[in-house]
Amino acid sequence: MTLRLEAGARPTDDTASLRDRLAAIVGSPSNAVVTALVALIFAAGVRLFLRWAIFDAAWSGGPEACKTHAGACWPFVAANARLMFFGVYPQAVLWRAVASLVLMIAVIAASMIPRFWGWPLALGWVVAPTATCLLLSGAFTATPVSTNDWGGLPLTLLVWMIAFGGAFVIAVPLALARRSQLGGLRTAAIATIELVRAVPMLVALYVSRFIVPMMAPAFDINLFVSVEAALILFVASYLAEILRAGLQSLPPGQTEAARALGLGYARTMQLILLPQALRAVIPALVNLGIGVLLSTPLVAVIGMTDFLSAVREAASHEQDWPGCYNVAYFVAGAVFFSICFVASRYSRWLEKHLRASGPS
Repeated sequence: MTLRLEAGARPTDDTASLRDRLAAIVGSPSNAVVTALVALIFAAGVRLFLRWAIFDAAWSGGPEACKTHAGACWPFVAANARLMFFGVYPQAVLWRAVASLVLMIAVIAASMIPRFWGWPLALGWVVAPTATCLLLSGAFTATPVSTNDWGGLPLTLLVWMIAFGGAFVIAVPLALARRSQLGGLRTAAIATIELVRAVPMLVALYVSRFIVPMMAPAFDINLFVSVEAALILFVASYLAEILRAGLQSLPPGQTEAARALGLGYARTMQLILLPQALRAVIPALVNLGIGVLLSTPLVAVIGMTDFLSAVREAASHEQDWPGCYNVAYFVAGAVFFSICFVASRYSRWLEKHLRASGPS
C-alpha cells in the first residue's frame, strides 16, 4: 500500500477564520466600497480626536494656558480631580472615600473570578457596602459626615452595588413565586413585577423621596435609604423576569432527575436549577448591570451628587477654565465606557469559560 502526502499544510482554524473575515470585508466590490468609506470616516474621526486631545491640547499651566490652546484643557482635570471623583466629601477625611472605593472595586474584581464564587463572596457583597457606608459616614468617629456630602465615583458604585446585590435577595423569591403552582402567590408576584416594571425609574425615585415620606410623616426617612429601597425593588422586578426566563429554558428532565434522587424543592433549586439558569442568562445579567450603572445619574434629580453630578459641578467653571466642559464630560464618558467595556468583555469570556468547564 502506498501513502501519498499532499503538498502544502492544511490551513488552521485561525487561518480559515481570518480568511472568512477578510472575505466578509472585501469579498465583493460593494463590501470593499463600504469598508473603504468606514475606514475613511474612522480615520478622519481619529485625526480630529488626536488634534483635540494631544496636539492642540494644553498639558500644563493654569486657566491662562487653556485660553491659548484650541484643544483639550488637561490642567483642569488635575486641578479638579478631587471634585470630579469624590464630590464635596471633606478633604480632611478623604482617605475614607478612597478606602471605600478600593474596597468596592476589590469585591467586584473578586466576583469576576469563578473560583471565588461561594458563600464567602456572597458575604463580601454584604460586608463591603456596609463597611463603605460606615466609612463614608464616619460612624464611631469624632468627625461624622452626612450622606448629603457623599458623592462622586464612590457614591455611584455604592448605589449600584447595593441596588444590584440587594435585588437578588428579592428577585429569586419573586421569580420562584412567578412560577409557583399556588394561584394566589403567583398572582401577587405577577402583580408586583408588572406594577414596578410599568413605572419609569425616575418616577420610582420621586415616589420614594417625596410621596412615601408624605404618606408616613412620623418617620424621618434618609435620602440615601429611600433611593436604595426604590432602586432595589425596581431592579429586582427586571431581574426576576430574567431569572424566570432562565429557569423556563431548562428541560423538565432536570427536575424529574432531582426528584428521582430524592431532592426536595429547595435543594433542587439551590444545587441544580438556579446554577444552570444563572449560566443561561449571563448576557442578560451583564446587560442589566450595565443599564443600572448607566442609570445611576438619575439620582441627581432628587439631590444626590453622583459621579456625573460631580463632573457637572466641576464643569460649571467654564468661565475660569475655557474648554473644561468638553474635557470633564470626556473623562466621565471614558470612565463609564471603561467599566461597561470591561463588563462586556468579561461576559463573553465567562460564557466561554463556563461552556468549556461543562455543566454545573
